[in-house]
Amino acid sequence: MPVLNERAYLRRAVESVLAQQVPGPLELILALAPSSDGTEAVAAELAAEDPRVRLVHNPAADIPVGLNLAIRAGAHPIIVRVDAHSELDPGYTVRALATLRRVGAANVGGVMRADGRTPFQRAVARAYNSPIGLGGGAYHVGAREGEAESAYLGVMRRDVLEEVGLFDESIRRGEDWELNLRIRQAGHVVWFDPQLAVTYWPRDSWTRLVRQFFATGRWRGELVRRYGRTNSVRFFAPPALVAVLGAATVVGLLQVTRVLTGVWAWLAAVVYLPIVAYAMLVGGVAAGRGGGTGWRDKLWTLAVLPTMHVAWGAGFLVGTVRGADDTVDTSRLDGRNTPLP
Repeated sequence: MPVLNERAYLRRAVESVLAQQVPGPLELILALAPSSDGTEAVAAELAAEDPRVRLVHNPAADIPVGLNLAIRAGAHPIIVRVDAHSELDPGYTVRALATLRRVGAANVGGVMRADGRTPFQRAVARAYNSPIGLGGGAYHVGAREGEAESAYLGVMRRDVLEEVGLFDESIRRGEDWELNLRIRQAGHVVWFDPQLAVTYWPRDSWTRLVRQFFATGRWRGELVRRYGRTNSVRFFAPPALVAVLGAATVVGLLQVTRVLTGVWAWLAAVVYLPIVAYAMLVGGVAAGRGGGTGWRDKLWTLAVLPTMHVAWGAGFLVGTVRGADDTVDTSRLDGRNTPLP
């Protein structure tokens, strides 16, 4: 479990792991980044309370670095990746182990079931759980059991991880997708089991959400630079939206300043049609069951969906052009840009 500034979530996340009934020894290794909210004190308390909890320090603060430190510190043949913002369902690990054996997979993942504690966080959770919000990946909205492109978190065989070289420490976001790509390229199976579920607590403020999605989008742009067409088509929808919004802004300015007039102004106005269609789609989702109950829920959903899409799409375009080597997800940091050197 990589950990950074998770004081409000860490204890419940750890308790959900330690409550797993596993037919064999279990250890939980926390890879501690330099936090500023007292998380490290909570981690020390948890380690003192249960000898199965072990601590390793991750001064680099990058997730893949922390994951590799924890994996190398572990002693067992199965690696269960867990997250400090998540809680495992009872029976998650036993089910995943059975699925690994049953299908002969190298990595098994399930459904990310987002939830929230505040109206804003619940709106973000609804967006996560909607095919409109995050593009319909199996682990966000559920799907039939079968082979998958990637896996949320993942229950993995150590021998396969060592074979492909663990997580790529040069990738700060999207490291799980890239790892699963190498696992599949090595001839192994990545498997989705919809009976596996993990509760995920998304970002709890608008600014944190924007920072998270911009960084994630920029790293997806970097992955497109590195791997090209191996990226799913769905990743290109948000940057297409941002490009259309930019084109519409330019056209609107040219029309207002009378640079475009007459038939050319009418022809250029076709750029508004995708935006109208998008607005109708988001409005329909917010007004329907996917928007929650009550007008406040629906207004939050109406604000959250475009925020996620535009922030992610803008990050993607920047990452595709400039790369993402200097980009850090700062959405869990308080008052600082980054803890990294």
